[in-house]
Amino acid sequence: MKWIGRRQSDNVEDRRGMSSGGKGIIGGGIIGIIILLLNLFGGENAQMLTPVLEQFNQQSTQTESRPLTEKELEEQKFIETILADNEDVWTKIFQENNLQFKEPGLVLFSNAVETACGNATSSSGPFYCPGDQKVYMDLVFFEELKTRFGAQGGDFATAYVIAHEIGHHVQTLLGTSGKMRQMQEGKSEAEANKLSVALELQADFYAGVWTHYNQKMNAILEEGDLDEALSAAHAVGDDAIQSKIQGHIVPESFTHGTSEQRKYWFMKGYKTGDIKQGDTFAELR
Repeated sequence: MKWIGRRQSDNVEDRRGMSSGGKGIIGGGIIGIIILLLNLFGGENAQMLTPVLEQFNQQSTQTESRPLTEKELEEQKFIETILADNEDVWTKIFQENNLQFKEPGLVLFSNAVETACGNATSSSGPFYCPGDQKVYMDLVFFEELKTRFGAQGGDFATAYVIAHEIGHHVQTLLGTSGKMRQMQEGKSEAEANKLSVALELQADFYAGVWTHYNQKMNAILEEGDLDEALSAAHAVGDDAIQSKIQGHIVPESFTHGTSEQRKYWFMKGYKTGDIKQGDTFAELR
């Protein structure tokens, strides 16, 4: 991915290397894999994952402050550039639709972090907190994505994840997230899960729209970049995760969508670049 030399956002807060504590966890990210699986499956599946979760929690105890490494500083520049790209693209899209875009924040952390949505650890995966309108990420997660779940990795896979989480910010600004929560009230768990899937797939669509616009504006894509994004989308499909973790799938428990659905909606956003074509809730009506 071509990213060097472009504007960098001032809305990134790098808390890596800072003292942090707390073992609370929140979900809602693109791939809050461990907590997602605990919530979805429960019972024996939760017991199976408990040792993994405890391992993550043991890593979230207080640590002393330290200076960032050269690698971490380079990662920070990359994240700041990708966030700036998101700011520029969504400001343009909102203006085209006579709306005003409010820039989100992005927090990089190690092991554990405090948010307006509660405490979280690395096991949550990258997530968006509507309470403070910030995206939270521990970049160690992307190594897990490759080694544990078989994704290709790469810088554009990271960019896709960020764009997905900014997609949730867009949903917050447009009121989609709030409407979805209201629609879930009084529904069965299976019906509520379908609404959650629609929300997540729309965030994937928005990530594709961002890619479409950013390619036009900055010619960011290099050979293999789209494959990196699709590989990440495939790895975090509910069916892929359930099959890998427990050996079978439970469709009614899906909350993020299948691998094929996630890839489809990302590519639809990328190919059309039209925010109006992202009604993932249509088939539920």
